[in-house]
This record gives sequence, C-alpha cells and structure tokens, in this order.
Amino acid sequence: MNPILSAHRAILHLLLAVGLAFPCFAPAQTPATEPATTPAVGKTNSVENSVVKIFSTVRYPDYYRPWTKQAPAEVSGSGVVIEGHRILTNAHVVAFASQVQVQANQAGDKISATVVAFAPGIDLAILKLDDETLFDAHQPLARAPVLPNIKDAVLAYGYPTGGQSLSITKGIISRIEYAPYNFPAAGIRIQIDAAINPGNSGGPALVEDKMIGLAFSQLANAQNIGYIIPNEEIELFLKDVAAGRTDSKPAMFDALQTLENPALRTFLKLDKDVQGMVVNTPYSGMQDNPLKPWDVITHIGDSPIDDQGMIKLGDNLRIRFQYLIQQVAHDGKVPLTVVRNRKPLKIAMPVGSDRPALVANLRGDYPPYFVYGPLVFSLGSSQFVGGYSNNSATLIFFGALASPLLTRLGDLPAFPDEQLVVVSSPFFPHKLVKGYGQAGAHVVRSVNGVIIRNLAHLVELLRDSKDEFLIFEFAGREMEKLVFNRSEMVAATEEILSDNGVRAQATPGLLEIWNAKPTKK
Repeated sequence: MNPILSAHRAILHLLLAVGLAFPCFAPAQTPATEPATTPAVGKTNSVENSVVKIFSTVRYPDYYRPWTKQAPAEVSGSGVVIEGHRILTNAHVVAFASQVQVQANQAGDKISATVVAFAPGIDLAILKLDDETLFDAHQPLARAPVLPNIKDAVLAYGYPTGGQSLSITKGIISRIEYAPYNFPAAGIRIQIDAAINPGNSGGPALVEDKMIGLAFSQLANAQNIGYIIPNEEIELFLKDVAAGRTDSKPAMFDALQTLENPALRTFLKLDKDVQGMVVNTPYSGMQDNPLKPWDVITHIGDSPIDDQGMIKLGDNLRIRFQYLIQQVAHDGKVPLTVVRNRKPLKIAMPVGSDRPALVANLRGDYPPYFVYGPLVFSLGSSQFVGGYSNNSATLIFFGALASPLLTRLGDLPAFPDEQLVVVSSPFFPHKLVKGYGQAGAHVVRSVNGVIIRNLAHLVELLRDSKDEFLIFEFAGREMEKLVFNRSEMVAATEEILSDNGVRAQATPGLLEIWNAKPTKK
C-alpha cells in the first residue's frame, strides 16, 4: 500500500471524524518515578500539591440553531501548576466556559479563574486565578527536559470520574509518534497504557518524579490506552504565549507519497541509495512554492528521510520527518534536500502555521448567524459538517445533490475571504415559505444573480437591495430556487424573531454590518 499523505484527505477524515483513517479519540473530560517503583511519600505529596481540579460551566454551540446555545452543563477536568502563577490544562476542558473554578488538592474552596491563553489546535490552555495566594503552598511541577523512553514507568495524576479525590494510575510509555491533533495542528504524542479516564484531561503524567506531559485523551472503545501531550509541545505553546500568539506551529501542507514502490523508483530513475518522500502535489496556497511534482525530499536539515517518510531519533525511535519542522525552522523556512531530475538540490522551504480551509474550523468560537425573514444563514464550518458525520443518509443526500459541503470539503478558498454560506436551520414557521421545500444545509450560491462571497457579503447585499423580489439560488444539482418579496421579508423579520424567542437578528459583527449605511454604488 502506498498512501498519499495528502493534506486534502487529512482534512476530509478529520472534519467528518468518522474514523476512516484515524482512530476515534475521546477527550478525557468528565460531566460534572523510577521504573517499577512508587515515588517516596514526600515527593508524591509535592506532586499532589501541584495538581488541581477544574470545574467549568459550559454552554456549547448549537450549529443548527446558531441563535441559541445548548443548555448549561457542568464539566470537570484536571490541571497543573506551572511557573508564573498559572494553571496549565487542556483547551477542551475550558472551551465555551462561562465560568471556570479551580480547586487545589485537599482544599475545601474553589477559586475563580480566567482563561488567558487558548490553543484548540494543540489542545492547551492557561488559567489565571483571581486569588493567587493558592500558589503560596502549591508550587510549579518540574518538567523533564527530554522525551521519555519507551517502556519507562509512568504515573498519571488527575481527577477522573468515579470519585472526588486525586487519582494516580500507573503504566508504561508504549509509543511515541508524530500525529494529528486538531487540524491543522500536528505534533509529538505519547501513548501510555495507564488509564486516562473522563476527568483526567489536563492532569500531569510523570516519569521519575518529573512531568513528561499533560493527559488529553483516551482511545475510544479501547481499555487502558491514553495519550499525553509531551513537554516539547507544551514548551512551544508557552513560548508562543510569551510572544502573544497561540496555535502557530510551523507545518508543511504539500501532498506527499512514499517511495517504496519499485516501479515508481524506476520511473524516477533513482539510484539505489536514494530514499525519501515524493512530492505528489505542491501546496497551492503558497506563492512561489519551491517544490515541484516528482521532487524527492531526502533530508530535512541534516537528517535523512527514509522511503516511508520517517527519521531516526536515537537508537529506538522512528518518527515522521515533519516532527523536525518545528526544530529546524528558522525565519519561517526549513532547509530541505531534494532530488530533482536525478540531481540533489538544497532549498529553503517556507512553512506556515495554518492552512486556510473553505470549510473552516471555528476554533472554539460560536458560529455567526443572520436571520432574514424565515431564513437563518450561517457558515458551512467543519463543525457544521461534522454534525452529520454519523448520519450516512444525510451524507449520501449531500453527495447526490453535489453539495459543496462535500464536493469542496478540503478545498482552499478560491479567492480571499471565500466562505460557504448555508441555510443552517429549517425555516421558521411563516406564510412566506408556503410551498417551498426545506432548504436546511443548502449552500447559498447567489442572490438576484450576484455570487455570494461570504456571510458578510450576503448581509451587505440584502441590506443594500432595492429590488422588489429576492431570488435565492443554491449550489448543487437541481436545487429549488426561493423567491421572496423583499419588503415582506424585511417586515416579517421582527415578528419572526419575537415569535421564536430569538434575542438578536444576528451576531454582533453581522448586526453592525446590517445596521450600517448602505454602500453607495
């Protein structure tokens, strides 16, 4: 098998989250040492003092009724004290939280906290406490400067479901690999066979009394397989935070394939000692990409790449070469050696931290929306599409209609600021939609013949229109056109908002556009 390591396919798999290419991971979040030895009591107590329980009151988005949110829920996770009077935890523990509280081990009170750094890509967040006297008795936990070794004994600390007190589970390091986090982020991930249960998220994992990383997920439908974000990723995150940014891990988004097939090697006329990865499709989102189709990437920095795209770290670890990007990147470029037309060539490869996606990830934000008459418009985001991932009938329906939600699911925007604008919800009940079929999840192609560029453009177009009728056309195969009297739509909007308990016609940014003066033409 010779898989194409395509960023486009990776997006498809990750957005739909149906486990076609990667295992299904479940965040270890709950609703409301020396090898083969146990650390000494004094040292364990020091560790325990550094581990806290986190309580979050969350209201998750409703991507199909974006004017509202899901009912409040209480969730809990774990965290660890780090330098600077801060608490480190997972981003998913505090995502969409209206209130966050922290409770120290053996403490009877909870302290209010604020999320001051949030990186959903690598699933890390930092909290600051309203009352920092907690840190007088709870010191930062020492972090190991290097990756652990396979088979090292590991202790996982946290507050999993099933009890109120701190839990400690023991296992071994079973795997270290470079793997996807939340697209487009990827990085080192440590697999352990200690139980990482709901509520463990954000708790530290220790080898020989030093933290090696932060628990963040478990493998769904498997026992005693958990995952750790290693210190190396944490240090990069903290460095980003100090620089005033998050989620800025450098990456390459070119589509590559392995060089294992004999016919492929013969076609490229490569010497037997040449190994590396073949450039299938250079990333088109970069101007002046120095890579060309059929280039063979043989080295990153001074490290040779084998025919499966792996490099060696020490004597016992092979890992994807992309791991070294964040190590050797300098001034936004990575040194690569490629073989092109049988000749070696040194290139400085530009790298970025983001791959713009037409079906974009909202990254912890609530979805924008705009209500116009009985219609609700929002974005065709990865979260919107992902909600249908377990509904095969709907996905087949999208495919039959040639909906851009599927046919363009991995595309780059065709022009700056391009978005897919969808009718996110069933029509609000009203006589204006009499005789029309539901347009829920349909992608708006045009209004009165004007191609819709993005959601803000749609709002501007409707605001500025003086036409008697509005004709909405949708992208796809044999889609019904919707025709409305413009004045009737405007007049009906307030009544519809009131009847359906919708507090605002739009999210603040879109409402500002709607209320602005019409654009002069």
